[in-house]
Amino acid sequence: MTVLTKGNVKTCEQLVEEFAKTPMNPEKIIFTGVGENDVYNISAPFEDEGELVIAGRVESRDSEHSNVHFFVEREGQWMPREGAPVLELQDPFFTKIAGELVLGGVQIFPHPINKGALGWRTVFYKGANIASLKEFAKGPDGMKDLRLIELKDGSIGVLTRPQGEKGGRGKIGWTRIASLDELTIDVVEQAPLLEGQFIDEQWGGANEPHLLANGLVGVLGHIASFDEEGNRHYYPMVFALNPETGDISDIELIATRSHFLPGPAKRPDLIDVVFSGGLVRKADGTADMYAGISDAEAQKITIIDPFLQYEG
Repeated sequence: MTVLTKGNVKTCEQLVEEFAKTPMNPEKIIFTGVGENDVYNISAPFEDEGELVIAGRVESRDSEHSNVHFFVEREGQWMPREGAPVLELQDPFFTKIAGELVLGGVQIFPHPINKGALGWRTVFYKGANIASLKEFAKGPDGMKDLRLIELKDGSIGVLTRPQGEKGGRGKIGWTRIASLDELTIDVVEQAPLLEGQFIDEQWGGANEPHLLANGLVGVLGHIASFDEEGNRHYYPMVFALNPETGDISDIELIATRSHFLPGPAKRPDLIDVVFSGGLVRKADGTADMYAGISDAEAQKITIIDPFLQYEG
């Protein structure tokens, strides 16, 4: 298995300065059938019942209350699949575990202490297909970016992202469980943090883990910061993780907002936001990355497959 080496923690600014690759073919993904609402923070396409489906966050420009719809492509545009469930969630993601589809997203609710504020948690569903999805687990209150990956031995890797006393503004944790039955709030909260990935003033999270050919886990995620004016800057990134030892590689950016097409933003402080949705690896050594842009739309770009370097 490839040996992973970890250097010093790097800031967003350092990573942007070092970034030299050139993503290709930026393309807006056109969604219809949702009125004036935006569709963003999408998943990569995945197969369900013999056709490709994208799960997308559907939301009014002036609201944080969203639904997840399942879209299918018709004549170059993506429209809601007839008869598919609509889930009251944000930021959908998917994986396959033990032959089943596992789908998750962020559920918001009135904050129990701060009047007028919202709380959030990650919620998981599973089923043979989209039509049969049933809720089976919740993450801790206040945790987004909780992700699962089936490993080579059939066990399940769990990527967490605590905030507050343990994680500050948001750091990634890692643990393993034998089956989905062991996915409990206690297990998630006790997952050790991966050290040296983020400085305390910045934050990040996992968006989509991939099982690599040699058994390593390639993590597609994001790293983010505030500038002096309070604007947010989100960058899509990758790193690799050895599930046996917990060793990790350095974070590496794979694109910036400037590599995508110009477009609207939900608010002025979200202009420089790219939220990694999913990665489709291709046989020619490239990969298509699907992303939410500026909390207002969805795009994809083609990049050199960032996980090939870890497969040795």
